[in-house]
Amino acid sequence: MAKQWSVSFRYWVLTMLTVLFVGLLWFIGELISPLVIGALIAFVLNPSIGFLTYHTKLSRSWAATIVLFTGLGGMIALSSLMMPRLIDEIQVLFVDLQSIFAQTQETLSQPVTILEWEFDFEYLMPDIARLFSESITAVPENAFHLLEATSKNLIWGLVIFATTFYLLRDWGRLRDWLFKLIPEVHQPDFRLIYEDIKQIWQGYLRGNLALMFITGVLFTLAWLAIGLPGAFILGFITGVLTIIPDLGPAIAAILATVVALFEGSSYLDISNFWFALLVVGIYMLLINIKGIWIRPRIFARSVHMHDGIVFIVIMAAVVLQGILGAVVIVPVLASAGVFGRYIYGQLVGLSTSLPNKSEETADK
Repeated sequence: MAKQWSVSFRYWVLTMLTVLFVGLLWFIGELISPLVIGALIAFVLNPSIGFLTYHTKLSRSWAATIVLFTGLGGMIALSSLMMPRLIDEIQVLFVDLQSIFAQTQETLSQPVTILEWEFDFEYLMPDIARLFSESITAVPENAFHLLEATSKNLIWGLVIFATTFYLLRDWGRLRDWLFKLIPEVHQPDFRLIYEDIKQIWQGYLRGNLALMFITGVLFTLAWLAIGLPGAFILGFITGVLTIIPDLGPAIAAILATVVALFEGSSYLDISNFWFALLVVGIYMLLINIKGIWIRPRIFARSVHMHDGIVFIVIMAAVVLQGILGAVVIVPVLASAGVFGRYIYGQLVGLSTSLPNKSEETADK
């Protein structure tokens, strides 16, 4: 048997491994986001895997395959159903843009008299026509860049799909392998820590579902109150997209504003322009209520954190790390708190405050 390493050599090896690990993370930095997204999708779908394996004789591998491909097929079917409608709306929007351009040309061709001065804006027409034509002709010129971005996104999509599938299929074995890396005397503590962290992420998922439901109901009622066409579907879209902090509701608001601008209100006797401004004002009011009051309170109860801290860390994550960082910052911070309490207890020699749960609880 080889001679055991000295304590100083062990620390040296650990330091080198840490440096190599940090360097590896820096090298594969772009890969981290797809892996995190795949892990989040796997976490969301994991209860359905547990349901199938518990109530049927299917293996976890077959259950993961069925759930994942069923979800993928549903997304493709929904996209196929919505694509014709989306193409029609794009065509209508293009016709409206042409109509607006023609009306602008007609307006500018007429001189405007203000008091005793007459202003002629006809000289602006060539510039507007050139701007409009350049906007249209820029689409083919950017086709290569669009194809390149689409190909890259397709590759990342495959990475997300593979990560989701393998985590769903092999999470139990991966978890047990990680536990075996821990010295046996400390495994009970880390199993309890794992259960505590799992409860945090499950609570965060329930909080997101509650936030999506509340946001969807609020916006649906608001759009119905002012007579916005398609109020139910626009409210539903806002509720679903609210899982993406700031960007998701903003996309839904743009859709609602476009509908208001071209369709107008069902019963309010105001112009489409002022109706669109009303939609924007209501969106700003409700989204601030959601962001400042509703979301922090829901997430604070879900992960047992102060609502003020929740609000601050989400805003900071949006600025520093973007949308993905804002999505995961709350449960990550709460999970770090669990580790922090355990490490602090060990450092100062106190008994670790962990929940009294079964050490052998299995994921279902």
